[in-house]
Amino acid sequence: MTLLWIAFAVLLLPALWLLIAPLRRARAVHDAQRDHEANDRTAAQNVEIFQRRLASLEAARERGDIDQAGFEESRLELERGLLEDTESLKRAPLKASASGRLVVPLVMVLVVVASVLWYQREGAEGDLTLLVLQQEVQNHPDGSIEMLVERLEEQAVRQPRNPNVWSSLFPLYRDLGQGREAIHALERLIEIEGRHPSLLGQLAQIEFFVADRQLTPRVQALVDETLERDSSQPTVLGVLGIEAFDRSAYEAAIDYWRRAIAGMSDPASGEALREGIRIAQERLGVTPDAEPVMGDAQGPGIRVRVSLDDTLEGQLGEQATVFVVARDLEGELPPLAVARFRASELPVEVVLDERNAMSPEASLAQVREARLMVRVSASGDATPQAGDLFGGRDGVPVGATDGEPIEVVIDRVFE
Repeated sequence: MTLLWIAFAVLLLPALWLLIAPLRRARAVHDAQRDHEANDRTAAQNVEIFQRRLASLEAARERGDIDQAGFEESRLELERGLLEDTESLKRAPLKASASGRLVVPLVMVLVVVASVLWYQREGAEGDLTLLVLQQEVQNHPDGSIEMLVERLEEQAVRQPRNPNVWSSLFPLYRDLGQGREAIHALERLIEIEGRHPSLLGQLAQIEFFVADRQLTPRVQALVDETLERDSSQPTVLGVLGIEAFDRSAYEAAIDYWRRAIAGMSDPASGEALREGIRIAQERLGVTPDAEPVMGDAQGPGIRVRVSLDDTLEGQLGEQATVFVVARDLEGELPPLAVARFRASELPVEVVLDERNAMSPEASLAQVREARLMVRVSASGDATPQAGDLFGGRDGVPVGATDGEPIEVVIDRVFE
C-alpha cells in the first residue's frame, strides 16, 4: 500500500507543477503588459485623426462646400466617434505581480485532498488490500484456507460494503462445510449487488444442501424467485434435478439436468450432470447410447448434422464446446431448443425436440420453421465472445426427424 500512495504522489506532482508554473512567469508578464500600456499611442493617434478631419471640415465650410448646420452635425459625429474610441481604450489598473499567490497553495491543497477522497470513494483500495492479503497467505510458510478465511473476516469488518470480500468468503465457507456462514456471506453479497438470478441460484443451492437436500419452503421460495427472473438458470435447474433424482423421478431429473447443461459455462459441472443423466438412464433401464437428445425425437423436432469447415480445422482447443440453438424466425421468443456437446465429437448428428426446450413457454412445437444457430466457444462460455466460431441455417422446417438431417457447417469467426 505504501508503494501505491507513493505512486499517487508521483502522479500528482505534474498536476501541482502546472498550478505553480504560471507564478514563475507572472513578473515577466506583468512587466511586458506595463511596458505595452506605457508605449501605446493608440489614443494619441485617434486624437490626431480627429484633428485632421476637423480641419478638413473647417476648410470645407470656409469654401462654402457645407453650411454651418452641416458643419455642426459633422463635427458632432467626429466628437462622438472620438469619445467611443477613447472609452474602448480604458484599462483597469495593473495589479501587482504577486497578487493572488496565496490562492495557488490553497488550490494545490484542494487538488490533493479531492484526489485522495475521490480514490477512497471510487478507487479499488479495498480490492488491492484483498489481493495483497491473498498473496501474503499464499507465501506464508503456514498459510492455509483457515488463515485466509480469518484474514478475510477481518476485512469484512473493515469493508462491510465491499462485494469482493463476501464473494471471496462464500466459496471458502462452502468448501470448508460451514454452510450457515456461507449462507450469511451470500446474503450479504445479494444485499450489496442486488437479487441477480445467478446469486439467488447459488443461495438456493447452498440452502438446499444445508437442509439435507430438502425443498424447504425457504428453498422453494428462492427457486421460484430465481426461475421467475431467469427460467433457464442452470444452478437452480441442477438443484431441481438432484431433488427429483432423490425421490426416484429420474425422467424429471434428466429433463432438469439437460436444461441446466444448456446454460452452463463450466465444462466440469456439465460433465458432472452428464454423469448424473447417465446414472438416471440406467435406473430407468435406458442405455446411454439411446439418449433421446441424439436419437428419436419426442414430438416435432429437427435432426441436425453439425460439421466444421476444413479451413477452421486446428482452431479448436480441448475445452471447446458446441452450442446448437433453435430460435423462432422473428426472434421474439426465448430459445426453442438448445443442445450442447464437446467440439471433439464433430461431426455429429443432434436431434432437437421439446426436451431441449429452455422453458415451458417456448418449444419447437410452437413453430413450423426455425432458425438454427451453431456456436463453438473455446472457453465453454454460454455468452458469445470474440473468436467464437459460428454457423447457421434459416427457414429450417420443424416436424418429423426420420429423414435426412439438416446440414449446418461452422464456417465463420465472430469478430
